[in-house]
Amino acid sequence: MFQGSPYFSVTGFHDNYRSMQSALDRGHALIGMVIPWNFADSLQAGRRVAIQIIADGSDANSARLALGYARSLGMIYSRTITARRMQLRGLGSPPPPVQMVPRACYNPDLRSQNSIIPGIIAIVMIVIAAMLTSITVAREWELGSMEQLISTPVRPAELVFGKVIPYFAVGMLDVGIAVALGRWMFGVPLRGSPGLLFAVAAVFLTGALFFGMMLSVTLKSQTLANQAAMIGSYLPTLLLSGFVFAIENMPQPIQWLTFIVPGRYFIELLRGIYLKGIGLEVLWLNMVLLSLYAGVMMVLALKKMKLHLE
Repeated sequence: MFQGSPYFSVTGFHDNYRSMQSALDRGHALIGMVIPWNFADSLQAGRRVAIQIIADGSDANSARLALGYARSLGMIYSRTITARRMQLRGLGSPPPPVQMVPRACYNPDLRSQNSIIPGIIAIVMIVIAAMLTSITVAREWELGSMEQLISTPVRPAELVFGKVIPYFAVGMLDVGIAVALGRWMFGVPLRGSPGLLFAVAAVFLTGALFFGMMLSVTLKSQTLANQAAMIGSYLPTLLLSGFVFAIENMPQPIQWLTFIVPGRYFIELLRGIYLKGIGLEVLWLNMVLLSLYAGVMMVLALKKMKLHLE
């Protein structure tokens, strides 16, 4: 019934909890179903059977939907078995032979704030990083002070890092504030390593800062650079990262487009660290892609600045 349902696709079969737990940790599966070894014998003997459903609660909305669909399939199967027995034995309505017992891992109460707060951190960082740094150098061009900077012995790299470092400090301070408020005001647990959380945030913030700096150097207009930063960083992070809408529910072409959105990998890292307590042994690919993004943006920003100053 699960294989034939339009709401589920079977991704694999496991014979132990550890293997299934690994699939949930890595995001290869949204829910796992545990069928006891004596399932068929118990049904034949007329005994009640409990089926366990374990869901990945780090995405509360998707987990809630998946558990509802799984519960409905369990009820349909139970009623089918009950009706068949009634027809064969002519008995009254017996208790349901199959009882589904759902359980959500990582977010047992399916609290939406547990999955929203990590995404909010990404949104706050992208606003501070790309949208604010996009107007820094552009303001110099509009005010006419860039010509004075060009006449000084300041090198392009020194100018770029001088503009970026204050925003980096502000961004990391905001990360600390967001983590503290999420913990003490909203009760969102941080199960993973705080050090890893801040390291991941630093890499993402670096890439976003240099992306905004590249736009500022290239476009030379505060309004144009700010609008480009919103379209190129803020909106994709908000809509295509999995923060608001589940990526699995998007049309296939849009799902392919999400692979170029750095916010997707950052939010997966945040949710893994926040809710699952896992580290780079599972999330290493996301960290590698974020580091690549930061490195590429840094090189492009420095090259653009050097080109314009020379």
